[in-house]
Amino acid sequence: MRKKEIDLILATMLESFENVSDLNFTVGKPPQVESAGELKVVPFEDHPLLGRPLTPFQTEVIALNLINADRRLTENLINEGYCDLSYSLPGRARFRVNIFQQRNQYSIVLRKLSTRVPTLSELRISPVLAQIAEEKNGLVLVTGATGSGKSSTLAAILDIVNETSAVHIITLEDPVEFVHSHKKATFNQRELGTDFDTYAGGLRAALRQAPKIILVGEIRDRETVDIALTAAETGHLVLSTVHTIDAGQTINRIVGFFDKEEERQVRIRLADMLRWIVSQRLMPKVGGGRIAAVEILKTNLRVKECVLLGESEGKTFHDIIEAGEAFGMQTFDKAIIRNYEAGFITEDTALAYASRKAVVGRGIDTLKAAKGQKTSDIDGLKLDAEYARRVKAMQQQKL
Repeated sequence: MRKKEIDLILATMLESFENVSDLNFTVGKPPQVESAGELKVVPFEDHPLLGRPLTPFQTEVIALNLINADRRLTENLINEGYCDLSYSLPGRARFRVNIFQQRNQYSIVLRKLSTRVPTLSELRISPVLAQIAEEKNGLVLVTGATGSGKSSTLAAILDIVNETSAVHIITLEDPVEFVHSHKKATFNQRELGTDFDTYAGGLRAALRQAPKIILVGEIRDRETVDIALTAAETGHLVLSTVHTIDAGQTINRIVGFFDKEEERQVRIRLADMLRWIVSQRLMPKVGGGRIAAVEILKTNLRVKECVLLGESEGKTFHDIIEAGEAFGMQTFDKAIIRNYEAGFITEDTALAYASRKAVVGRGIDTLKAAKGQKTSDIDGLKLDAEYARRVKAMQQQKL
C-alpha cells in the first residue's frame, strides 16, 4: 500500500459524512468515522476489501505507512505500545494520529485538526475567558476528556494575545495543532519528537528562550508540573491541559504527582500561581455538531484557601464557583442550562451531561414555567370534593 492509496482512503473517509472529527481503524470493524459524536461505517464502493471488517494485516500496513519508517515512533510503538504523530493530507487536512496496540493488533485513530484558529464566540464559550489573555504570569489549566475541545479553547485565547500584544510565545505540542500566524506576537511552535524529546525537557529549554507565554500541550508527570510552576514563579504565563473532569479533580491530580511529604509545599506553590481552571465537556447539538459546556474557576482568596487546605464540607470548588458567578465563574450545570435556554441542546442531553441532575432539572422546569409549558407528565389531578366533605363531617362529629 503506497502513500497515494493511504491519502485516497483518508480523503474518502473525510468526505463520507458531514462534521467528521475522527477516523478510526480497528480490527474486526470496517473503517469508521466519528460524525457529530457518533461512529459511522464508511461505505467504500471502489475498494471492496475496505468495505469489510479490517484484518490485523491491513491495520498494521496502514500504521507502518503513517509512521513512514520513523525510528523514534517505531521504538515507541514497540516499547510503550503506542505512538503519537501528525500526518498531512495535502490540500485537505492535518491529523493528530495515535497508533496503539490492543490484543497484539494495531488500532489507529486520526483526529482531524482545524486549519483555522477559532474565536471564543465561534466556540460559543463565555467571553470572560478573554481575560486570560490579559494575565501576565501564573498557571492556567484547561481540563477535560480527550476530544473535549481543550486545544481549540487555548488556541482562541492565544489568538487574542496575538491580536493585542507584542510578546514572544513558545508552544510545546504533540503534535502542533493550530498554526498561528505572526500578528503582533511572535510565535515559535515546537513539536514533541521532532523539535524536543519530552515536555519537561522542552519546558526547561523554553525558560532560556525569553518567552512571555509558554503553552505546554499536556501536563503528564511530576517533572513537567514542577518546571511549569517554576516558570510561572519566574514571571511567565504558563498555559496547559490536564485530563481531568473538574477543578477539584485537577488539583488532586497535580498534588498526586508528588510524594506525601511534598504535598504542603506543592499546595502553597499552586495557591500562589494558579490563575484559572477551565473544564470542558462536549455535548451533541440540536441539528448536528457539538457544543461545549464550560466550568470556569477564577482564583480568589477562597480558591487559594481551598487549594491550601483541600476541600471540605461547605468549602468545595463547586461551592466557590457557584458563589462566584458575579465574578465570571460558572458551573457546568449553569452552562448546560444556558445552552438549553438558547435551544442548542435537548432536555435529555442537558440531564445526561449534568453534574447535578436535580439542579439542571429545576432550572429547565423554571424556564418551561416562564414560557407557560408543562413541567410535569402528571395529568388529570383534581380536588376530591367528596373526600373533603367526609373529613369535614367527621371533624364536626368529634366536636
